[in-house]
Amino acid sequence: MAKRKKPDKPGRVIRMSVEQPLWRALTGYRVLTMVYAILLFGSAWEKFVRPWVAVGYLAVLAVWTLATLPRVANAASCTKRFLTADLTIALVGILLTPVADAHSRIVAGGPTIPSIWTAGSVIAFAIKGGWRWAGFASSLVAVANIVERGRPTQDTLHNILLVWIASIAIGYIVEVARASERTLARALEIEAATRERERLARGIHDSVLQVLAMVQRRGNALGGEAAELGRMAGEQEVALRTLVSSGLLPVQGGPPREEYGGGEPAGAGGPCDVRTLLAPHAGSRITLSDPGAPVMLPAAAATELASAVSAALDNVRRHAGDDAQAWILVEDEPDEVIVTVRDDGPGIPEGRLAVAEGEGRLGVAQSIRGRLRDLGGSAELISIPGQGTEVELKVPRGKAGRGK
Repeated sequence: MAKRKKPDKPGRVIRMSVEQPLWRALTGYRVLTMVYAILLFGSAWEKFVRPWVAVGYLAVLAVWTLATLPRVANAASCTKRFLTADLTIALVGILLTPVADAHSRIVAGGPTIPSIWTAGSVIAFAIKGGWRWAGFASSLVAVANIVERGRPTQDTLHNILLVWIASIAIGYIVEVARASERTLARALEIEAATRERERLARGIHDSVLQVLAMVQRRGNALGGEAAELGRMAGEQEVALRTLVSSGLLPVQGGPPREEYGGGEPAGAGGPCDVRTLLAPHAGSRITLSDPGAPVMLPAAAATELASAVSAALDNVRRHAGDDAQAWILVEDEPDEVIVTVRDDGPGIPEGRLAVAEGEGRLGVAQSIRGRLRDLGGSAELISIPGQGTEVELKVPRGKAGRGK
């Protein structure tokens, strides 16, 4: 008997962090801008009035940048305390520039000691806390730059506005990305829960609901005390169908059992001959026609296909009567396997399936169409009142190959 695959719990839905690439980019940015600041100083160190101040600061900056690389690897490591210390180092470097560099170079628009490394601190605020944090950090950097220049020059205001807009834009994008990530994760959880509920509904329809329906029919036919038992079984069937259709049943229980024809699910191993699973259905009122050669599908797909055929035959028995004739036709195509179930019953009145699904009767919706949909296939139902019903089940081979 096939082992039932454990359903993925909502907490086990794989989530992809949309902001992780930003942290990796920030790590590289900090290292490159630290090297750039050192080279920039090295190219003009003789113009500094106190170069030893710049050397001391750049030494601290290099050690801090390399030592704190793990801190900017992800949001969890980038704490508020680290961000505060990191921004403080950037601000100190800006304010130390008038002490180390010549006044003429500062007035002419020369770079600060940390240069563009400062933007890395602001970007860290943006990635960690969004656009509000970015606005706060960039505002402090703006004030420090104005104090360093002595007055708000055009170049200073241009650089301040550039950092301010860029950091706020990055922060806003991060907030939108996080909201989208949460929405996607929630949608995946709902989809996983819905699929598990549909799988459970199919199993219940193939076992418990069919037994209750049979008890109700037999009890009504026998009469007496059996009729009361049949009535109670009918009430429980309605209650259980309501629970299944509303999704109130817990996700638990074993694998579904095959009721019609006595077949059991195939193993979850290699390819399986579909004919061996359908053969038990053949009898005096059910005719099985196959190609005369193995019709191979992966075991899980073959089992689901056989379960859908069982559900279709059960519908024949329930709605067309025990005396109805049914035919099963198996077709082995190069890219798909087609199984057609046809009967000579009275057919299905127009709109009856929609009404049945609304009442929680999920035989066609879940046990047949739901199974084929999960396999990537399709189930088409054609019914003309007075001329019987035909159900065509198609299962694509995909990567399984013909398997012959």
